Amino acid sequence: MPAVSLLPLFGSPAGPGALGGPLGSGPGGGRKASGPSAFRLTEKFVLLLVFSAFITLCFGAIFFLPDSSKLLSGVFFHSSAALQQPGSAGEAAAAAENLAKIREDHERALREAKETLQKLPEEIRRDIRQDKEKLLQDRRGRKEAGAAGLPSLLFRKPVGAVGREPADPNVQQKRAKIKEMMKHSWDNYKRYAWGLNELKPISKQGHSSNLFGNIQGATIVDALDTLYIMEMKDEFKEAKEWVEKNLDFNVNAEISVFEVNIRFVGGLLSAYYLSGEEIFRKKAVELGEKLLPAFNTPTGIPWALLNIKSGIGRNWPWASGGSSILAEFGTLHLEFIHLSHLSGNPVFAEKVMNIRKVLNRLDKPEGLYPNYLNPSSGQWGQHHVSVGGLGDSFYEYLLKAWLMSDKTDEEGKKMYYDAVQSIETHLIRKSSGGLTYIAEWKGGLLEHKMGHLTCFAGGMFALGADGAPNDKTGHHIELGAEIARTCHESYDRTSMKLGPEAFRFDGGVEAIATRQNEKYYILRPEVIETYMYMWRFTHDPKYRQWGWEAALEQHCRVDGGYSGIRDVYSNHQSHDDVQQSFFLSETLKYLYLLFSEDDLLPFEHWIFNTEAHPLPVLHRDDGKKEEKHK
Repeated sequence: MPAVSLLPLFGSPAGPGALGGPLGSGPGGGRKASGPSAFRLTEKFVLLLVFSAFITLCFGAIFFLPDSSKLLSGVFFHSSAALQQPGSAGEAAAAAENLAKIREDHERALREAKETLQKLPEEIRRDIRQDKEKLLQDRRGRKEAGAAGLPSLLFRKPVGAVGREPADPNVQQKRAKIKEMMKHSWDNYKRYAWGLNELKPISKQGHSSNLFGNIQGATIVDALDTLYIMEMKDEFKEAKEWVEKNLDFNVNAEISVFEVNIRFVGGLLSAYYLSGEEIFRKKAVELGEKLLPAFNTPTGIPWALLNIKSGIGRNWPWASGGSSILAEFGTLHLEFIHLSHLSGNPVFAEKVMNIRKVLNRLDKPEGLYPNYLNPSSGQWGQHHVSVGGLGDSFYEYLLKAWLMSDKTDEEGKKMYYDAVQSIETHLIRKSSGGLTYIAEWKGGLLEHKMGHLTCFAGGMFALGADGAPNDKTGHHIELGAEIARTCHESYDRTSMKLGPEAFRFDGGVEAIATRQNEKYYILRPEVIETYMYMWRFTHDPKYRQWGWEAALEQHCRVDGGYSGIRDVYSNHQSHDDVQQSFFLSETLKYLYLLFSEDDLLPFEHWIFNTEAHPLPVLHRDDGKKEEKHK
């Protein structure tokens, strides 16, 4: 290209007086006056620099364009393979299209380069600063979420997140009262313990449990979905803002993997699925990632306790032979399947599916699952079997995993119904007074004791009745009803009409606690939970009556919230001064659902984790719908 053709870009060649003024003339002007020959030399030098920059820009653009290697070999060098094999007309058209795209990209790169060169230095520096700040902000946002690269998901309005008002005025009134109980619990927590884990309603101060280490806000996260379904919009908004600004998992502390999973991960997942607020998904995945080191054991059976900063885990010192506990490692499945679903990362699902592989390789004594399993040897510990504490939610999650999978998880289904068959054979008994109960099995010997925790099983049997093998649907519903009746008796036979922590069927007593350390009530939800399930499946009005008779308002309500009771058989109230986070998450939610229409969180679309956090059924067509929107 003739150098003179570039001159119009910079103006006409200089003539006489072109460099006039202080810079080019006069003594002390800072530079010698330039004659015609000197100017031509300078002009040539400038033109040479411009020409070199232009060539460098062209070749640089070519090398950094997409498919630059193809451009160099196929356009500039005409590779022999391309010449010898011209290809079809379709390939030629595709090649032409690619060349057109390359030309367009090339021209755009040149335009952008020219625009950049025309900017003032201050503008260029400002653009660079803005780009850096945006990059840092993006990185900071991903770090805070703990979930870099989360896939874009289309949020679909959930079915049944808010239900109809009950048609019966009496039911309306009772449901409104339950909502007022929730408001009393929440307002006092906010007033006296905001941001801490739980409330001491007598002392009117915060209460922290070592189950959560230094993680704070258990009541806030546990209550999110209850606030949402009760349409307590202002309270939900302030809870969301707290999560956004203050929920921090970067702590150097040892936590219970089980408790943090069911309360924090479960609560965040549920809040996301109900509201669509992205912060809840990000926080749930961030926390899920921090729990993964718990699975770093020889078998993949996770530790019970984990320091979420160091990643070091261990088991409870009192557990049999350093074992992990069935109800703890068996109660991760629902949440971890949803973590994989929301993050696009299969590792969460792989971890919990491996737990099943370990269990399926083991022999089960009498078809039963002992409560203790050593994570190093992969062998059972002490042969103690319970559908209450230490075992309970393992069985619940087998059934719910099958239901949550839209009934495609055949392995979970088989494990559940096989286990129920063994439980019926070896643990379920009937007292002389006609009460059906679930005993505990210790090395082949039965202990005729049933815990308050075990009372959830009535609802579980009813929930699983529809899929029961060999036309046993009616039998499972009846079994659920019998357990509900027994647990109601455990309440009705106390002075306060609240159930004890455990009750016995021996020594001439039935459904009564005989030991002092079993007479307390800590606002537990399991009996109300079973009433709710039985109401949904039978619509027998006695379940609503029984739920209303539970004397929470009479004996547990105090000025500063709600408190547990030390002895439900005493005529004098003695409060334990703790408002458990699960009171807001479970007890009040199940009570509210008991007096709601069936269209609120309908069972065909939702299942509840063991902390009563609703998680959606992953319908078989959901994946196809999401693929279309990626």
